[in-house]
Amino acid sequence: MLLQLNIQNFAIVRSLELEWHKGMTTITGETGAGKSIAIDALGLCLGARAVANVVRPNCTKAELTATFAINKNITAKNWLKNHDLMLDDECILRRVISAEGRSRAYINGSQVPLAQLKELGGLLLNIHGQHDHQLIVKNTEQRRMLDAYAGHHDLQNEVKYYYQQWHTLTKELDTLQQAKSEREAKKQLLQYQVRELDEFSLQADEFLQLEHDYKRHSNAQDILNQTLASLQILSEDEQFNVLDALRKCHDHMSALSGFDNELVNISSMISDALIQLEEANNDLRHYYDKLELDPEAFSLLEERYSLAVQLAKKHQIAPENLTQFHQTLSAELAAMSHDETRLENIYADIDLAKTNYQAAAEKLSNSRIKSAAALSKKITASMQELNMPHGQFNIAVKNDHADTISINGLDDIEFLVTLNPGQKLEAMNKVASGGELSRISLAMQVILAKKVVSPTLIFDEVDVGISGPTAAMVGEKLQQLAQNTQIICVTHLPQVACKGHQQMFVAKLTDGEHTETTVTELCEQARVQEIARLLAGNKISEHSLANAKELLAG
Repeated sequence: MLLQLNIQNFAIVRSLELEWHKGMTTITGETGAGKSIAIDALGLCLGARAVANVVRPNCTKAELTATFAINKNITAKNWLKNHDLMLDDECILRRVISAEGRSRAYINGSQVPLAQLKELGGLLLNIHGQHDHQLIVKNTEQRRMLDAYAGHHDLQNEVKYYYQQWHTLTKELDTLQQAKSEREAKKQLLQYQVRELDEFSLQADEFLQLEHDYKRHSNAQDILNQTLASLQILSEDEQFNVLDALRKCHDHMSALSGFDNELVNISSMISDALIQLEEANNDLRHYYDKLELDPEAFSLLEERYSLAVQLAKKHQIAPENLTQFHQTLSAELAAMSHDETRLENIYADIDLAKTNYQAAAEKLSNSRIKSAAALSKKITASMQELNMPHGQFNIAVKNDHADTISINGLDDIEFLVTLNPGQKLEAMNKVASGGELSRISLAMQVILAKKVVSPTLIFDEVDVGISGPTAAMVGEKLQQLAQNTQIICVTHLPQVACKGHQQMFVAKLTDGEHTETTVTELCEQARVQEIARLLAGNKISEHSLANAKELLAG
């Protein structure tokens, strides 16, 4: 339920803070005073599109805040909990719009995307505008209204699920078919490439070892010669070698260290160096003894190394990436084979999805037909109460395009009406006038409001084109509806205004330079004056005051 609306620097409103009560609130005022300004502000709090000119002239921003009680609104509370925006049993929606047209949205103090504000707003309040009757002649709106009355959301979701499944599969089929010829040519190339790489069968990290072995074998003679020369220098030259010389040096330093302690450390370092050189000499000797020149082995190694380099160059990759490239091509070839298998099997999947869709769509059609009959009777009765005594209403559910798959099912929905005896049922826009459409729309909205529960319903001049006894009946219907739902109604009809449990008056004030809209809650005496003004215009008489009191008393 709406508790409070705060408006700052919005259009011609400087500052307004409105308190709202349960039951029915009517809003009246002179033409052009801005009776719908609170509704427009609420619309922006609920996520409506904002433009720069909504900001009051010479102000930097407009700020709109709506506070709702949600202690009984389980759906809204669950939504807030799921989005980590729950505070307590009140919910505050806030919208800030800059003079440049930029907009920020907040829920319970946290900035949120506008889409979230709009989503939550739909759980808190519904606005029915004065032009809604223009929408009900459209088939899409007629289907939406019938489905809303039927409340068969599970059936709609089932149809939507199988439609999306079918749609996804048919798109996949199109993609597979379009790529078929291209895939054949590419498959032949891939088969050749993979076969060539399979035959070569380069193992992981093998190229690095090949490269190492190739360098070693191609320089084997140099390695052999230089290794032998190094052994001569280290230990095998009889005239002079490093190890013999170092041993003599160590013997001298060791003997002399007995005379001078400062030579002990030097002797120790020479000893360590001698040990290192002896180990190096032993390792070098072991390495040299293993060396051999094997032209045949080198020829095989050179051939495999060269082929690896050639294959890498052919595919424009580094040789060390050849194994990974081979795996990638193999996987791509396997995927192509999968596509061909998929192409063979997808037709069965599409047929199954279509069969499931048809079954779900038929269940939805049956539910629509059943609900259409019930809703047609209710709207017919309501039309006759709204001064259309011979009115008949019928909802036609047609599925002439049973082979056509649509996300909304198989049915075309059409609202048909007749207003005179002997007149056949025809589409509403061909038979009903604007005023009659407005009454039919209001009848639907009242019926749907009982079926589709919303904590707060706003009717923004939906009674345009209605007067007299019809207006009184509209007021009574809205008052009945207010027994279970908070109703806010912008009206110009005294028969409707008098049915409110609360009445607000909108006035426009100007000093010649500035204009400002004000909204005030009327006391009982002020309500009598306002109802009399609605009855008689600006010249209020004793008779109009008496009529006003009678209306309010009724």
